[in-house]
Amino acid sequence: MTDSIAELSINTIRTLSMDAVQKANSGHPGAPMGLAAAAYVLWQNHLRHNPKDPEWINRDRFVLSNGHASMLLYSLLHLTGYESMTLEEIKNFRQWGSLTPGHPEAELTPGVETTTGPLGQGFATAVGMALAEAHLNENYDGVIDHYTFGICSDGDLMEGISHEAASIAGHLGLGKLVFLYDDNEITIDGRTDISFTEDVAARFESYGWQVLSVEDGNDLEAIDEAIEAGKAERDRPTLICARTIIGYGSPNKADSSSSHGAPLGDEEIKRTKQALDWPYEEPFFVPDEVREHMTQSALEQGEELEAKWQAKLAAYEEEYAYKAEELKRRVEGRLPEGWDLHLPGFDPSDGAMATRKASGVVIEALYEQLPELMGGSADLAGSNKTLKPDHGVVGPRNFGGQNIHFGVREHAMAAMANGMCLHGGVRGFGATFLVFSDYMRPSLRLAALMGEPSIMVFTHDSVGLGEDGPTHQPIEHLMSLRAMPNYRVLRPADANEVRECWKLAIAHKEGPSGLVLTRQGVPTVDRRDLGGFGQVKNGAYVLADNSEAGELPQAVILATGSEVEIALEAWHELVDDGLRVRLVSMPCWEVFEEQEQSYRDEVLPPEVDNRVSIEAGATLGWERWIGQKGVAIGLDRFGASAPYQEVYEKLGLTSQRVEAAVRSLVGDE
Repeated sequence: MTDSIAELSINTIRTLSMDAVQKANSGHPGAPMGLAAAAYVLWQNHLRHNPKDPEWINRDRFVLSNGHASMLLYSLLHLTGYESMTLEEIKNFRQWGSLTPGHPEAELTPGVETTTGPLGQGFATAVGMALAEAHLNENYDGVIDHYTFGICSDGDLMEGISHEAASIAGHLGLGKLVFLYDDNEITIDGRTDISFTEDVAARFESYGWQVLSVEDGNDLEAIDEAIEAGKAERDRPTLICARTIIGYGSPNKADSSSSHGAPLGDEEIKRTKQALDWPYEEPFFVPDEVREHMTQSALEQGEELEAKWQAKLAAYEEEYAYKAEELKRRVEGRLPEGWDLHLPGFDPSDGAMATRKASGVVIEALYEQLPELMGGSADLAGSNKTLKPDHGVVGPRNFGGQNIHFGVREHAMAAMANGMCLHGGVRGFGATFLVFSDYMRPSLRLAALMGEPSIMVFTHDSVGLGEDGPTHQPIEHLMSLRAMPNYRVLRPADANEVRECWKLAIAHKEGPSGLVLTRQGVPTVDRRDLGGFGQVKNGAYVLADNSEAGELPQAVILATGSEVEIALEAWHELVDDGLRVRLVSMPCWEVFEEQEQSYRDEVLPPEVDNRVSIEAGATLGWERWIGQKGVAIGLDRFGASAPYQEVYEKLGLTSQRVEAAVRSLVGDE
């Protein structure tokens, strides 16, 4: 390094990272030390951002996929003038209530674009961000025009999700996506060659990426040239393989897994600072010249960049007022007025309809009203009913459409949907069979953690799938998703509940939603004269009740999805025999839990403990609603391959079983 202020700035990043990990007595100092030079060049010379406005829509995005290197990002945020990232926050690294958790959290820390830590997630999420930028760029005449940059590690590129995401990014030709690969040849267990000897460069070239190499991760000029070359290549994403030294500067722990995930120790930090010619003894010290060089320049350049872009936007508003207003609405996350007024209604006379088919009809209407809705299926579009070609199909270097063919890449699909939502201006969604939600669970979990409103369409939701058999018949999946904090599971009973569940998902901005839909046809319920009250928007409601005013029912039946039809058959039989019975449809537990206690008690009277639930899935969890006395009818075994009607009968998912359970409870009184 020949530029002394650059060297001083880079070593400031290293020393802040070392000191913070040491003070916390936990963390990962090695990667920030090895990556400091490359990250400095990227942030100082290339990243267009405004620290005074972290949400500026046309900023470049930066994703630290190897989130364990979080102190690298926190140091950069502090040194470039992000107001909330104070030195005190750096000193409180990994402490309760700080903005510097062990892994970056998007909803917590301004300047953090996505929550990372589970390896590979950031990489795939960045692909979604780059796709959102390309989509908005194409639809709004280049007003949105920025890069998505990232850093990834050996671990990121070992994870399967990175293969999925890299493959689709190369296929689409996302040219404004540039990743630095921290090729330090070290993992927790030792050198990478104990498990990872593939030719990464050849792999990415085969995916259709531009691959560049920097032999010395401290060569500022080479890094700068590589990033410039990445930015210049507009038809292919770019991977820059930079050979770095983990724990750079540490006399005893550099180039060793010992610097990966543990503090260096006071004595080793002292030796490292000496080796780096760091003259300051005080921990967490930031030289004034570094603040002037990095902080002031970032603040001044950021304001200038955003001001120029605002002028560009103003000119666009003059020429294309409608498109500019639509873009602003999308960026702000506002739904257009009356967006839900033209959604389809369904009549009982229409006959049986699979809820996946009803969802397809609703999606078509939503595409008309919401140009920001963008997504598709993991190679199951015909089954998931998501493909609407009239609204454009995304393809290689053709990003204007709303439909995406994700291919058989469920995990990357979910992460990309997160990235589209995180970017802003786009509402990302995906679709597959419910049983394959297992393939994407880490991405669903991160959406819930971040509070991002991505949407998943899960069809073929039960043993109602039939002949494909137990490998494709979900059992535990509903309860597994319900166990996830801040995740809404919506399982509608018929076509009209589908419409209302889509409305709930679209209107919900604080977390993800999953619509769980049938393969088999279900009747559209004629709700007239059933004595019900409440609505789908309440999460659960009374679909049918023959009790007189002021009377309590003798029993309550609870059901979701396709089993509401079965429960309704049982209800009619029980009512014909003179029993007072209430049937509650529960399309969304989570929304029901959000209702006032008075409403919940009105739907499920505490005095009535004769309760029977039916759902074609695991019974675990139903005790929350039916109590210890209640009977949960469901499946605590795997399914079977046969026509679905026979599967339901053989496994006891029948109206007769519901009837018998109710009669037994009432008869015990």
